[in-house]
Amino acid sequence: MKKISLIFLLTLPWACSAAGIQINGVRTWQAPDNTRVVFDISSKSADYKLFRLANPPRLVIDFKNTRLTGKVLKPADSDVILKNIRSAARPNNGLRVVLDLHDQTKFKSFLLKPYKQYGHRLVVDLLHGESLQTNHQMVPKVAKNRPLNTTPKQAVKARSQPRVAKARDLVIAIDAGHGGEDPGAHGPGGTNEKDVVFAIAKKLAALIEKEKGMRPLMIRDGDYYLSLRQRTQKARDNRADMFISIHADAFRDKRVYGTSVYILSENGATSEAARWLAEKENASDLIGGVSLDDKDNMLARVLLDLSQTATKQASYEAGRELLQELRPLGKLHKKEVQQAAFAVLKSPDIPSVLVETAFISNPSEEKKLRSNKHQTVLARALLKGVREYFIKNAPPGTLYAMKSREHVISSGDTLSEIAQRYHVSIASIRSENKLSGDNVRVGQVLKIPAFGDS
Repeated sequence: MKKISLIFLLTLPWACSAAGIQINGVRTWQAPDNTRVVFDISSKSADYKLFRLANPPRLVIDFKNTRLTGKVLKPADSDVILKNIRSAARPNNGLRVVLDLHDQTKFKSFLLKPYKQYGHRLVVDLLHGESLQTNHQMVPKVAKNRPLNTTPKQAVKARSQPRVAKARDLVIAIDAGHGGEDPGAHGPGGTNEKDVVFAIAKKLAALIEKEKGMRPLMIRDGDYYLSLRQRTQKARDNRADMFISIHADAFRDKRVYGTSVYILSENGATSEAARWLAEKENASDLIGGVSLDDKDNMLARVLLDLSQTATKQASYEAGRELLQELRPLGKLHKKEVQQAAFAVLKSPDIPSVLVETAFISNPSEEKKLRSNKHQTVLARALLKGVREYFIKNAPPGTLYAMKSREHVISSGDTLSEIAQRYHVSIASIRSENKLSGDNVRVGQVLKIPAFGDS
């Protein structure tokens, strides 16, 4: 007797009877840790249930009193979770949709209410790396820091060699706003915010990749949805030294234009502190390696306040440098660094800024945002701002903190101003350049001692 293995049945109650529900389209979004399947449905009262089948692995969704009227977009060839999407009519006006899987995979489903251009939606997330079973051979674990072709004796010999201190790279987290189901703002010409800010983010990442002493971290590296908490958590997990969120503003008045830079407001910081304190048992290594889980509330509050104050000041200085470099590109919507309670800026230990590159709702600025040339100009300005900030605020152990720098004297420069700018002492500049006094000349090149040598 042929046996059908029913591995898992998701118990979802059949909702109230739905009269003639339509599925207006099915689309997929591939992310690093999941594949999202979205059904555009005509009513929140869609009547459905989900269950898994094996041999071959697939997820089945049975709808009652429903018909498919729109297109079903096939998954990408590169999708390692979802193979195909099939559908067929069922008796009594039913509809069956089958998701063919590469392997048995955990999933979750939920309904979303209408939002902006989207109506009611059923979302099914197939979770990558959470297989119930696998036919793949297990790969033997390899010891960290040991090459695959190294014998045990060679490994012992390598460990016996003295270690040489090596400067680490600065990690710059680049967050392209929105993505996937969330397109962000729309331009009058049909441009989606998520697309232009992702293009700018990729160009900035490419520039940082070439920058000695830095490496980029793309928070999202494709067109998929990430929650705001996931974005900040990814930056923290990778020990980012700076977090830059890139957006394109919109306003009902199409004449409004210009660039703005934001940091976290006091209200936003206060609400985030309350959240962290409420969850301090789970807040491991929250503030520069100091866990809050073993601290009383008062001490935890003081430690968090100190961390947030330092981070907010660093964010302001970073924002000011970015704004300074963006200034020559066109009108600034706000001439000073602004503050707002953006959730994506709420990491308590990473300098974080949000850049509204332009108003996508302005036809002229929308055109510029779509321009490859202008995207590159924006990316270069952002890189200059990042570079300038870390020249003055290099974390210990980074190349920026170890290398000597040079400053070309401009008209009006004084040694005291130069020392203040680079956070070093006047005496150290004199010593580095064998100066007997404070006199300098325009065009003269001064060596600036290592960061923090004051």
